[in-house]
Amino acid sequence: MKKKTSFAFVRERICLLFIFALTASCFAQQQPAKKHLPIIDVHVHAMKVNPAFATDMCPWFLSNMPGGDPTQPAPAFLATDCAEPLKAAKTDKEFQDALLGTMNRLNITAVASGDAGILHTWQKASPSRFIPSLSFSSASDMSVKAFEDSLSTGFYKVVGEIAPQYQGMSPSDPSLDPYFAVAEKLNIPVAIHMGTGGNGMANLTSPKYRASMGNPLLLEDLLARHPKLKLWVMHAGYPMLDEMIALMGANAYVYVDIAGMIWSYPLAEVNEYIRRMVQAGFGKRIMYGTDLMIWPKLLETSLGVIENANYLSTDQKRDILFNNAVRFFRLDEKQFY
Repeated sequence: MKKKTSFAFVRERICLLFIFALTASCFAQQQPAKKHLPIIDVHVHAMKVNPAFATDMCPWFLSNMPGGDPTQPAPAFLATDCAEPLKAAKTDKEFQDALLGTMNRLNITAVASGDAGILHTWQKASPSRFIPSLSFSSASDMSVKAFEDSLSTGFYKVVGEIAPQYQGMSPSDPSLDPYFAVAEKLNIPVAIHMGTGGNGMANLTSPKYRASMGNPLLLEDLLARHPKLKLWVMHAGYPMLDEMIALMGANAYVYVDIAGMIWSYPLAEVNEYIRRMVQAGFGKRIMYGTDLMIWPKLLETSLGVIENANYLSTDQKRDILFNNAVRFFRLDEKQFY
């Protein structure tokens, strides 16, 4: 038997390598893309896009709050002078398409509230991606009967955002009590805005807004009257951390979300606030949220805060991004995989 020439040997090896590479490529193409680990965003706003106010925005823009002067225009609520501001959607369709594209790619399910028409459109476009929530600010928004009728249809699975703070009201105000009684009776979770409202809120759009009405301890009377109410505090009561920790320590059914504050306040401050809650022992009761409005990229920006948090373990990140919400909303985790 003749020994192969070096040229023939090399040619044979090249052919074999080519066949191997082609086979591997075909095999790889046949494999389905790995699904992203599920995420639940508990704080999304379904809202119409007004092109006149669709302003680009820099995350963590409140790193500098110099204040203003009452004789001058009110301080800016948003900043746009960073290197890469987040682009605002210009139309409802653009917002919906971008939102659903990101949610499908990152396997995100959202608890969404706001404009009923937008919410129904989103739900129709992607039923598995949205958990509809019924929002209001005060008793003047809807009657107790209308509230209960809306919940009884089965469309709404959650109540919130309830935002009496913008009306200068305590969440324990007696006028809201009948609504909480309905939610407690129907065993529907409730979300209450507490804490941050944005830079200069009382000067800009909500003159009745009171920072003092964002104190989480104002919830104590409400919780005492409705001991079976499942409630979470939006924005984690920022910046009243000690009061938030005290309330959670006294009330085992209270959870928080970290929406809004996660992108609007200095990043070091955001991380320290979350770290302190985890350090205090409440890592199992913190839920991820964005407070998403008209900036589709805000989903990924906010997600990066948790994913890059070196003070959180992998398990703690999964708790915040998914596990805690599954437990709070009594969901079947298998449906998300």
